[in-house]
Formats: sequence, structure tokens, C-alpha cells
Amino acid sequence: MVRPLIVRRDARHDVTDSASAVVAYVRQLIDRGTLEPGGRLPAERELARQVGVSRPTVRAGLRTLAALGVVRSHRGSGTYIPEGPPTLGAEALSFLAALHKFTVDDVFETRRIIEVGAAGLAAERATPEQLAELADEVASMFAALDDRQLFLVHDINFHRVVATASGNPIVASVVEMVASLFYERRRTTAERAVDRNHRDAADAHRQIYQAIRAKDPERARRLMSDHLLRARSYQAKEILASTLEMQPPARRRAAR
Repeated sequence: MVRPLIVRRDARHDVTDSASAVVAYVRQLIDRGTLEPGGRLPAERELARQVGVSRPTVRAGLRTLAALGVVRSHRGSGTYIPEGPPTLGAEALSFLAALHKFTVDDVFETRRIIEVGAAGLAAERATPEQLAELADEVASMFAALDDRQLFLVHDINFHRVVATASGNPIVASVVEMVASLFYERRRTTAERAVDRNHRDAADAHRQIYQAIRAKDPERARRLMSDHLLRARSYQAKEILASTLEMQPPARRRAAR
């Protein structure tokens, strides 16, 4: 049984009467090592009793933690500390992107800065299990060449595994967040991708995997950089095709 913790009071307001009490309590459980990745939080009623707040307050606190990416709820099972890289909640990141006008170029520039280095580290540090995951994602990409949305999922999963294989949890976390943002942007244009580009992308991922498996950091970095530059070009064409589809026929013909 988890022993109740003393939640500090902020001089500005009584945190025990707000959702911040729940956030502070969960933070203390994490600091003490009582909660670790994959661990389940106490049930809502028990958490309310331990913190000394109402159940609606517990729900509000859990929503705050979910937005921060600290917890994830599974219907009928409970609320857990997610395993894998910690991330800012996808909805919160989407709001930030809209507020600060993140562009496609911003996203790809960030990916090149981080993922090129991650590929080099993965070539040095990837475990046999991670290499097997990369091989599975490459095979799944080739199997999904005719399914644009499924191909995109395996494409992004490949990059997530590379980031995890870097062995740096901060790199993995940043890539996880950028991948979520990239997916939201790309899935709306993915249907305009042409077959040749998909095959090229699948082959690029296979070559990156082979470089990582061969423990060749320099080649892995170069291949990842080349791949991301081509991917930016592919998406630019998809965005243009999507924009033209929304134009009147006369203007569409003129653009061609």
C-alpha cells in the first residue's frame, strides 16, 4: 500500500483544493521511485483519498498530466506512466504548432538536426532487438507500398526506433514529439504521394537500416540526411497537388 505523502502548500493558494495537488502528488511518487515507466497509478477513488481532494479534482489533475505526456489512461484498465520516450502530449504540441506557426520547413529542419545524429548513434549503440525492429519496419514499408496511410505509420515508426536506438532518452523524446507533429501534417497529403517516391523512400530506409546494422555511423548519418532532404521534396509536391485540387479548374490548368 502506498503511504500518503505530504503535499507542500504554495503560499499563493491552497494546492490541496486544486488539480495541482494531484500533479504534485504524482510527481512525489515518481521522485520516490514508487511510480516508474509502465507503472499504474492508484484507482481514482484511492488517489482522491490519498491526496485529500474530490474525484473531479483528481480527473482534472490527470488531464493535466496527460497533456504533459506523464500519464496515459486505458479504458477499463486504469492510468499508467507510459513506457518508452517521455513526450509532450500530441494535442498540446498541436496547439503550440498552430500558435507559433510551425512550418513544414521548420519540422524538416528540426528532423535533420536531430535525426542525422541519432542515426549515427544508433549505428554505434543499437541492440539486436532494435535492429530486428528496424528490419520489421522496413519489411512492413515494402509490404504497404499500396496503402499510403499504413506506409506512413511504418515510416514514422522506423524513425522512432532509430531515435530509441541512439541510446539517448532526450533524443528519443524529441523525435517522438516531432514525429507526432509530422504525422498530423503528412497524413493529410500522403494520398497524393506517387508510387515511385514511395519505393524510393522504402529503399532509403532499407539502406539506413543496413548502415546501422553494419555499425557504420558516417554512412548512417549521410543516408539519413539524404533521405530527409528527399522526403521534404516529396512532401512539397504532395502539398502542391493538394492545393491545386482545391483550385477552380481554370486556375488548376494554368498552374500546370
